[in-house]
Amino acid sequence: MDFAALTPKLQSQLAKIGIGRAFDFVLHLPLRYEDETHLWPITDAPVGTQVLVEGEVQSCEVQYKPRKQLVARVADASGTLVVRLLNFYPSAAKQLAVGKRVRLFGEIRRGFWGDEMVHPKIRVVGKHNELNESLTPVYPTTAGLPQFQLVKYIGQALKSCNLADTLPASVIDPLNLPDFAGSVRLLHNPPPDVPQILLRERTHPAWRRLKFDELLAQQLSLRMARAARREQNAPVIRAKGELAAKLLAALPFGLTRAQQKVLAEINADLGEPHPMQRLLQGDVGAGKTVVAALAACAAIEAGWQVALMAPTEILAEQHFRKLADWLAPLDIQVAWLTGSLKSKDKKAALADALEGRAQLIVGTHALFQQEVAFERLGLVIVDEQHRFGVAQRLALRSKGGSPHQLMMSATPIPRTLAMSFYADLDVSVIDELPPGRTPIVTKLVSDARRDEIISRIAAKVQEGRQVYWVCPLIEESEALQLQTAVDTHAQLSEELEGIRVGLVHGRLKPAEKAAVMAAFQKNEIQVLVATTVIEVGVDVPNASLMVIEHAERMGLAQLHQLRGRVGRGQHASFCVLLYAAPLSELAQTRLKVIRDTTDGFEIARQDLQIRGPGELVGIRQSGAAMLRFADLEADTDLLEAARETAQHLLAHAPEIAIRHLDRWLPGREALLRV
Repeated sequence: MDFAALTPKLQSQLAKIGIGRAFDFVLHLPLRYEDETHLWPITDAPVGTQVLVEGEVQSCEVQYKPRKQLVARVADASGTLVVRLLNFYPSAAKQLAVGKRVRLFGEIRRGFWGDEMVHPKIRVVGKHNELNESLTPVYPTTAGLPQFQLVKYIGQALKSCNLADTLPASVIDPLNLPDFAGSVRLLHNPPPDVPQILLRERTHPAWRRLKFDELLAQQLSLRMARAARREQNAPVIRAKGELAAKLLAALPFGLTRAQQKVLAEINADLGEPHPMQRLLQGDVGAGKTVVAALAACAAIEAGWQVALMAPTEILAEQHFRKLADWLAPLDIQVAWLTGSLKSKDKKAALADALEGRAQLIVGTHALFQQEVAFERLGLVIVDEQHRFGVAQRLALRSKGGSPHQLMMSATPIPRTLAMSFYADLDVSVIDELPPGRTPIVTKLVSDARRDEIISRIAAKVQEGRQVYWVCPLIEESEALQLQTAVDTHAQLSEELEGIRVGLVHGRLKPAEKAAVMAAFQKNEIQVLVATTVIEVGVDVPNASLMVIEHAERMGLAQLHQLRGRVGRGQHASFCVLLYAAPLSELAQTRLKVIRDTTDGFEIARQDLQIRGPGELVGIRQSGAAMLRFADLEADTDLLEAARETAQHLLAHAPEIAIRHLDRWLPGREALLRV
C-alpha cells in the first residue's frame, strides 16, 4: 500500500496511534478478539459471555418508558431473545424490521422480560453470509478512525509489505520461535482453534516472536548509541584530587564504601577521551549530592566548568545552597540561574558562565535556554533525570560540544528495567545508607482519625521536633474533592494554637517559597503544609513526622520520595499515610507495600509489577513508548536472549542488525541516545 497517498487528515489520525508508515499497520496488533466463527442456538447460548446468534425479527418498536429505547424480539427454532438499543439511529429500526433475518453478536443477560442483548453488533443476513473463518480482531484506535477502516488498511499492508524474516534461522530456531510472517498473520487473524487465553495473556508463540523482535531492536539501538558515543571526543579530566581532598576534610562525615566505589567509577570515566554517560542511582538519603560535588571538584580542578540541573526551583536552590556552603571555602564560584531571577542578576550569572568566572552553575531548565553559554563546559550533572525530556537534556549537553554527563536518580531501578531501558548507560548504585540514619515507622491511618493525628503533631512540636503535612492539590477540585493545602493550612493554624504553621506550593513566587523553606529549616516554622513540591531534595534533620494526605492517590515512588524527607536526624521518625475509605484493591496493594518496606529497590520492583515500566522510566522517550508488546517482568527470558543476540549480531553480522532496526525503529534511535 502507498502510505503517502493517504490524506493528511487520515495520516494525522493514524499518527495518534503510532502509525507513520505502511509497515506500522503490520505491527498494529489487536487489543482483543471476538469469536464470530460459531453460531449458537438462542436457548443454548451461554449467558455472560459474547456469542453469535441468528434469528428472525418477530417485533420491533420504540418504547418511551422508562426512557426512549428500541426494543425488538428475535427468534430461532430454539427460543426468543430481546434486543434492546438505548441509543440508536433510524437505520437501526430498518435493520430490525419485522421479518428480517439478522445475526447478533453480544453478551446475553438475564432480563425481567427474558434473556436479552443490549447494544449487540447487528448484521442483516443475506444469501452469502458464511461464518468467519478466523477470530475478529479489535484494534486500538482513536476518534474518527473506525475499526473497518483500520481492518482494511491492515489487510492491504499484510499483502503488500515485505514480511520476510530479518533474522536467520540460527538465531530463531534455538529459541523455538516461529517465523515472523506467520506470527503477524496469525495475530491479526487467529483461527478459532487457537486457545484465546494464550492470545489474551500474550503467551502464544506468535506473541513471543513479536516480543523478542521488539526487545532485540531496542537492545541493538541502545548498544549502537553507546558505541556511537564512544566515537565522540570529550575532555580528558584527570585531576590530582586536591580539591576533593579539601572538601572531604571539611565535611563532618566520611564517605560510605558504596560512595567511594561509585566515585572511583565516575573519576575513571572522566579520565576517558569519550563522553561519560553514567546513571548514579541510590535510595533517598544515600548521599548522591556529595558524590556529585566531588565529581564537580575533579572537573573544576582540571580547568573545566560544571553545570548542575534540577527539575524544580526548590530542589535546585537546595543544591545551590548546599554546594555553595561546601565549595565557596575552596575558592570555587557557584552561580545560580533560574527563570525567576531578576534581569540584572540573570545577566550577571550569564556573563559569569560565558566568561568562565563561574566554575559551577546550578539551575533549573533555564540552563538549557538559548542565551546560556559556557566558556569550557566539561561536566553536566542532571538530578532526577527522568523528569527531563530528551530534547531538554540534549540541549544542555550540546552547550559544550560533548561534555561528560552524570545523571542522578533517587528512584531505584529494578534489574530488568535497567537491563532494558538503560542498556546504553553505565549504572552506578549507592546501595547503602550513611550511618546514623534512623529507620522510619510507616502507619496507615483513616482520615476519620484526623483529630488524633493533629494531637500527635502538637505532642511532637512540644518535644522540639518539626512536621511535614503534604496535600496533593492547591485548591479545591470539584472532580476530586480533595482536602487542599490552603484549607489544611487554615485548619492546622487554627487548631495548633501557639504553633507556627507555614505553607508552600508550586504557585507561590520563588522568593516567597524560599522564605518559607528557610524559616522551616531554622525551626521558625514548626509545621510545614506543602504540596508535592517538597518531594525531593529538602533536608531538615529536625523534621521527624510526615503526614501524607490522600496517600491512596499517589504512586509508590512518590510516596517513598516524600517519606524520605524525614528520618534524616537522630530522632525516631514516623510517616503517617492518611487515606479516604473505601480503598480500591490497587490502592490497598500500594499502601501495604509502602507500609511494609523502606527498601527503595523492593518498592521499585513491586511498582514495576503493579504499574509496568512506563512511569518508572518517566519521560526518557519524551512520550514515545519504548516497548509495546514485551513485559519486562514476564518476559525476562526473552530480554536475556535479546541482549545476547544483539551483542552477537553487532560483532559478527552488523548488516542483519541494521535490517532488523530498519523494520522496528526507523528514525527512532535518536530518542534512545540520552
